[in-house]
Parts: sequence; C-alpha cells; structure tokens
Amino acid sequence: MSPSHQWRRLADADAVAEAAAAYLAQRIRTHVDAHGICHLALPGGTTPARCLAQLASLALPWQQVHCYLGDERCLPPGDPERNDTMLAESLWSRVAIPAANIHPIAAELGPTEGARRYCPVIENAGRIDIALLGMGEDGHTASLFPDNPALALTAPVVPVFDAPKPPPERVSLSIQTLRDSGERIVLVTGSSKAAALRRVKAGDPLPVNLIGPLCGFCDAAADPPQEA
Repeated sequence: MSPSHQWRRLADADAVAEAAAAYLAQRIRTHVDAHGICHLALPGGTTPARCLAQLASLALPWQQVHCYLGDERCLPPGDPERNDTMLAESLWSRVAIPAANIHPIAAELGPTEGARRYCPVIENAGRIDIALLGMGEDGHTASLFPDNPALALTAPVVPVFDAPKPPPERVSLSIQTLRDSGERIVLVTGSSKAAALRRVKAGDPLPVNLIGPLCGFCDAAADPPQEA
C-alpha cells in the first residue's frame, strides 16, 4: 500500500524552492513556538540548495534551531562534494545561527566510525522534528539506496558502503530515524526524476517510500501529465 504522501506540484524548480522554503519556515516557527527549539535535518543536493538559499532570506529564530545532516559523504572536511560544504555556502554562512547549533557528521573518519560518533548526537536530540530530504533518480533518499544493506540497519545512524554513485562510502540517518521524525519534506525536481516519482506514487518499495508519509514538493518536469 502506498504511504499517505501529500504532493504539491509547482511550475519549475525555482517555484519549488520558493514554496518549500516558505513552508519549511512556517514549520520551523511552529516548532519553536511550541517547544522553544526545532531539530532540523538537512540534505545535500542541487534541488535542496535552491530551497535553502531561499530559506536564508527569511526571518527565522536561528538561535533556537539545531541543524543535523541527513547524510554525509566520506570525504575530507571542506571538500566541495561534502553536503556540509553546500549547507555552509547556501544557508549557515548567511544566517545568524550559533556554531554550537550546527552538528556535522565526521564522515572523514569513514562510514563505521562516522556513524558511531553521530548516533549519540541524534539520540541526544530526542528526535528530528523536521527532515528535509531530496530524492535520487533511483528513489534513494539521504544515502539510503535501493537494495543496500544499510536499509536493514536499525541504529539511529548507519554506515553506507558500496553506494551506486560516488563516493561509495557514506554515513546516513537510518530508515528508523527518518520514520521517527516529526515530519518529512521531500523535494523532487527535473525530468530525470520523473520515472522514480511515478514509482513512488504507485507505492513501489523504494527507500523514499519506506520512511513514512511525506510532504512532497515537485515541479512539472518531475511530474509531467500522464498520457491517457
């Protein structure tokens, strides 16, 4: 059975970025107003980068927001292909967030050690309030790829080996951590994602369909009209 996802279809990638940023900002404010804090997991990728650049322009209580990574690539600190490099450029360097509120993954230590060290960070958060995610052309999300052994691991944070796209070694929040999150927002843009999005909507057991109900934002290229 397909999860009860809700999808908003926008004209193009810029419209997705703007709408998703506005929605994310509203949800962050709601969590801070209710609990005094918001635990936010952030992704890498081009589509999320556009959204986060929009988010940086909005007035938000960053002193009360703690940022975590949904996943990280096992590359040296500062590598342009690391997710935290993009997050620093698109968001963290543009807002008044305390350094202590940013929780990077030490993925440079390798998948096993990086995951081991990040588990207590996620456990200490209590739970992730909002997980912002992307989706790959194969239906993966975070660094949880179809048929990868990491899907079956139950720790809060899991090591990923043999990823089908470079780099092969990564660290990711687990399926269970994403399921336990307060809400999951997924961004999907571009015609290369159209086949995967059709499968998601059909309820195929892709990783992005295993993490619970989604609030999804997609563009017309990723969700073209179906032929009669």
